Amino acid sequence: MSTLAGRTVLQIIPELDAGGAERTTIDIAAALNDVGARALVASRGGRLVSELQAKGGWWLPFDAKTKNPFAMAANVLHLERLMRDEGVDIIHARSRAPAWVAYGAARRTRTLFVTTYHGAYSGQSALKTLYNSVMARGDAVIANSDFTAARILRLHPFAEGRVRVIPRGTDFSLFSPDAVSAARVQHLRTEWGVAPDERIVLLAARLTAWKGQKVLVEAAKKLRDTGVQDVRYILAGDPQGRDSYVRDLDQLIDASGLKGVVKRVGHCVDMPAAMRAASVVAVTSIEPEAFGRIAVESQALGTPVVVTDLGAAPETVLAPPDVDPHIRTGWRIPAGDSGALAAALSEALSLGATARDAISTRARAHVVANFSLDRMKMDTLDVYTALLEARDGPSER
Repeated sequence: MSTLAGRTVLQIIPELDAGGAERTTIDIAAALNDVGARALVASRGGRLVSELQAKGGWWLPFDAKTKNPFAMAANVLHLERLMRDEGVDIIHARSRAPAWVAYGAARRTRTLFVTTYHGAYSGQSALKTLYNSVMARGDAVIANSDFTAARILRLHPFAEGRVRVIPRGTDFSLFSPDAVSAARVQHLRTEWGVAPDERIVLLAARLTAWKGQKVLVEAAKKLRDTGVQDVRYILAGDPQGRDSYVRDLDQLIDASGLKGVVKRVGHCVDMPAAMRAASVVAVTSIEPEAFGRIAVESQALGTPVVVTDLGAAPETVLAPPDVDPHIRTGWRIPAGDSGALAAALSEALSLGATARDAISTRARAHVVANFSLDRMKMDTLDVYTALLEARDGPSER
């Protein structure tokens, strides 16, 4: 019998909406359910609540998003009661504010505490470094890339010996060329108003300055000025309340003469079809990505990717100078360099059928070998099991 059978694991995250941390929460809840454990998630609501429940998880409404210090202090006591009532064996925090609440409740209840360091959190002041440090205070600290692990140990050396690298996993049965029908692709093209003879460059990210949407707009202008007319640039992602940034972005699009060429389409539910519809996927972040889920998923679908050469990009996208050009799986460019982005997009858009097939095949092989969902699930459950067995002794098998 699995050590986890009959155990209760509570994950806590601000809300169950779109994003890599949220998606991972659902995946781990499903994995726990599969081995007979109770999978609880404490959060505000969100569009993924129904999927969590469909996969055997239990949603506990909880204001885990608040950063108000007084509300967080009250939440520690609220969470402590909840954990005692539910008999929680492990609490797993996936974001900083709820992690402080979970840390306090875990210490009061002597519950095992796990964190996943999902982001490349900046530590620009002593106070911010202290705030971020909660993500390195787990009995086990999961880093989603080698880049993240190195960052944790540089900023929080006290975590030495407790860090485990578990890359974000992708479900390759969903992110597969064979799994996406032509009808799904055509539906999105029609919804986005893209003509049959137009190609798509896709940037799928929430609308925030560090995701680099403005860099893509600048690159789109450069490409148009060189005569590239048959491309539409799709910005798929939620504003999440950043109205000022959205206004600035729209003004830049209009001022660049790209209205109707660069399109904001909001949140996209069918990301496999979106990536399959694209001729190129761009990841234009101007700050480091701790992992880079979009780059992995795009490669799994065989769509060429151009990414900013920051953070974990060298782990997820193979490109010169780290590898020979003939074994690249995508393009990596300097952050914020719209000229380099335009050049890379032009090269990717100009690929012939044979060259495109070759890079697509290499890219899918690379990500399938290194970033599978099954591997992420197994490795995370192994972390839980090791903690329980270290505390309680091994179970009978």
